[in-house]
Formats: sequence, structure tokens, C-alpha cells
Amino acid sequence: MTAFEPKPEYVIKDETALRGLFPPTHELAAKKCMATLDKHARDFIERSPFLCLGTQNADGKADVSPRGDPPGFVKILDPHTLAIPDRPGNNRLDSLVNIVSNPSVGLLFVVPGFDDTLRVNGQAALVVDPELLDAMSVNGRSPKVAIVVTITSIFMHCAKAFRRSHLWDTDRFQDRSGMPSLMKIITDQTAETPASDEELTAMDQKLEESYRKTLY
Repeated sequence: MTAFEPKPEYVIKDETALRGLFPPTHELAAKKCMATLDKHARDFIERSPFLCLGTQNADGKADVSPRGDPPGFVKILDPHTLAIPDRPGNNRLDSLVNIVSNPSVGLLFVVPGFDDTLRVNGQAALVVDPELLDAMSVNGRSPKVAIVVTITSIFMHCAKAFRRSHLWDTDRFQDRSGMPSLMKIITDQTAETPASDEELTAMDQKLEESYRKTLY
């Protein structure tokens, strides 16, 4: 397949050209951005069991990572500050390494069944204060690191994306068996020789066992 290259005359290169394509921002959309948590933002965060964390490294290379736990897992430390526990993962540490070199982060909070979302932008720091980490322990296990975010802007995002995608519509749910297992996909992408069915079954079982033992 030939690599796609957009024609230069059709590439938008400045904000003026971009905004010329769209009508002006609605007054409410412009005014809704806050710098501190109000009661509605607090309620949304306390209900949310899932967020996406956007980071960039010093060179501007971007990354987005999912974060999930029971509702209320993100701690509200004060009207300007949030703390996100870093639970065990694959130890790539992409988001954490990015934060060390570039503290600017973006958060997207999701509540199951809600079509609207909450967007938070801010400056993050990696904190290892034992008192804070212990306050976020689950099953007696504290996270090694907390991502503490000082909020610079926060606002509700409308439902259009979720409505278009029918994300919560169970009639639109897809059968996971329509694609190979995660381990099959990864071995296809990384192994020099294909794994046998027996090997894949063993790897799938090992992954499920890891989920049971190392979520926290």
C-alpha cells in the first residue's frame, strides 16, 4: 500500500485558516471553562471509574493511557488538585516518563451510562508521599506512585461523540471473539515464528491469572 501524503494546498497550517472553516464558538462553550472544581465537577469525578490520561514528552511525542478503578479512585485533595493512583501495569512507564520531562497533562473522565464527559487539563507531578499512597490502597496494597495534578482548566464535554458512537448501546456491542486474543495479536506482532495453539492457550491462561493476582 502506497503511503498517504496530503496535498500541501489542502493542509491547514495556522489557526486563522482553521477557524475560518467553522462558525464562532458558542458563548456557553467559551464561558464554561473553569480553573477550579465546583460541586458538579466533584460529583462527576467521584462517580467516575475510568479516565484517559494524555501526556507528552519533552519533544512533543504524545501518549494516551487508560486508568481505571472503582468509582472515587481519583482523590480530590483540594479545589485545585487531584491525585491518581498508578496501579501495577507492564512497567513501560510511558506516561510517568513523559510527566518527568513535561508536566502538562490532559484527563478525560468517563462515567458508564453517561454520554457527557469531564475534561481536565493541568500540571502533573509524581509523588511518593506514604500518607497519600496509603490513602489510595486497595486490598492492602498501596500504589508506588501518585500522579498529582494541579488543575489549570476543567469543563464538561457534550454528548455528541458518545451519541455518534452508540458506546453504551448494548445492541451495538461487538463480539470479542471476532478478533484474536490479546496474546495472539502481540505474538503475531513480535514473534519471529507463529505460536502454536497450545502455546497461545497457555499464554492466554497465564495472562488471565496475572489479571487475578496483580490488579493491585
